[in-house]
Amino acid sequence: MAFLELQRLSKRFGDVVAVDGLDLAVEQGEFVSLLGPSGCGKTTTLQMIAGFEDPTGGEIRIAGRDMANVRANRRGIGIVFQSYALFPHMTVEQNVGFGLEMRKVPAGERAGRVAEALELVRLGGLAARYPRALSGGQQQRVALARALVIKPDLLLLDEPLSNLDAKLREEMQIELRNIQQSTGVTTVLVTHDQTEAMALSDRIAVMHRGHIVQISTPFEAYEFPKSDFVSTFLGKTNLVEAAVEGRDGDMLCLRAGDIALKAPAGEGAEGDRVLLSIRPEKIRFADPAKAVIRGRVKTGVFLGNQWLFQIDSPLGELLVVHQNAGRAEAKAGDEVGLAWEGDQVRVLSGDDHG
Repeated sequence: MAFLELQRLSKRFGDVVAVDGLDLAVEQGEFVSLLGPSGCGKTTTLQMIAGFEDPTGGEIRIAGRDMANVRANRRGIGIVFQSYALFPHMTVEQNVGFGLEMRKVPAGERAGRVAEALELVRLGGLAARYPRALSGGQQQRVALARALVIKPDLLLLDEPLSNLDAKLREEMQIELRNIQQSTGVTTVLVTHDQTEAMALSDRIAVMHRGHIVQISTPFEAYEFPKSDFVSTFLGKTNLVEAAVEGRDGDMLCLRAGDIALKAPAGEGAEGDRVLLSIRPEKIRFADPAKAVIRGRVKTGVFLGNQWLFQIDSPLGELLVVHQNAGRAEAKAGDEVGLAWEGDQVRVLSGDDHG
């Protein structure tokens, strides 16, 4: 039995279906992210788990216990909000200890647990400060310490890093993952940031229009997307329409216009129209005479650690990403050959619930 179970979970707001028959099982100690665009139902799902919203249908179970009639403050859940929700008139120590005080934990035990939580998030020397005297990253750590100090059965994170600048966000991703692994607390994160989800999660549940359309490890979700929605939301990709012409062993033989292509055999029979996904970093420049296709560089953008190219080609405009190797790359107007391995092409099902 999974530690957190959502079964046929649904939520309607009038005629709007926010969450539609969602099933999810999270194992004890696991870190799972609900990833998707605004309006996909991920935050509503989190609010139902927390007890802030009542489901229209379905069940929520934590450690086998039905949460239907359990109030939010009785669910054993720690929550970190996007805004951190710190009390400005309280010190760091008072903020972290607030939940323990509400639970009538004796003062001596409370002080020890607060000090332990602050050490865990590396804020031991800032107990007497007020939130206004803290950086964004420090405030985020206070919010995390406040959620962890009650020793929750389940930790819910509602876009906790979205207010931080890019460099600090990366640092806090590492920090947050280390803390989660050291405490072993079962964690569910809501985010629209695919990089954040991949960096933090044991598994990612990609949501679209109230459904989970794919749940898998970050590597599997990125390398083997099940639909065009997943492939485009979880990073950049090139989508190419093609027709199946047959099979050659364990490969599909395909044709897009005049271009012959190959992809690992899976769905698709002769004559079928399919959608292919080719990640930009899988495409390399090659001798035009030996390339899969030829193209012309439309733009080339230097991003420090990599180059991002737009290439006009017979397959349409393609994105190509190359790691910076310390040398000049192709420039706008250059004709280039493009090549990739057939086993790096993915055939998509297109099944994303509309």
